Amino acid sequence: MNSKIHLQSEAVLTIPKVPPSPMGTIWRTIRGYILWSYERGTLHYDIMVTLILLFIFLAPRYINFKDKPVERNAYSAGVMVIPDKQGGFIYQIPASAVNSANGADIRQQLERIIEPIAGAVSITKYETVKDMTGHTQSYKVWINKE
Repeated sequence: MNSKIHLQSEAVLTIPKVPPSPMGTIWRTIRGYILWSYERGTLHYDIMVTLILLFIFLAPRYINFKDKPVERNAYSAGVMVIPDKQGGFIYQIPASAVNSANGADIRQQLERIIEPIAGAVSITKYETVKDMTGHTQSYKVWINKE
């Protein structure tokens, strides 16, 4: 059993280098942008950062992202919130914020003033605070959250 192993050498095929096509170069550049494969300080890195900054600062002018806050006609100036002994809150609203003339419903007006501050509420009771001459100064309102 004297066997000899014969190794045959295979010829190595060399493929001549073909210059890259312009489309191949463009796709390679786009792939580099998508995969963020360029090093800091290179021209392509600076271009990517510039494009991102342009999007951040110019897109809100041309794209409506619908991210504006909900408009509420709130009368929050002068409304005081006072904690009560039961763990709730008493809202004190100035009389100038409420139109009590012509039989207007004071309870609905007080709810419209408090809801932007406290959310959906129902008024359990309210009382009128008067000065020495009997003029209405403010309203104290007790609420329940809904």
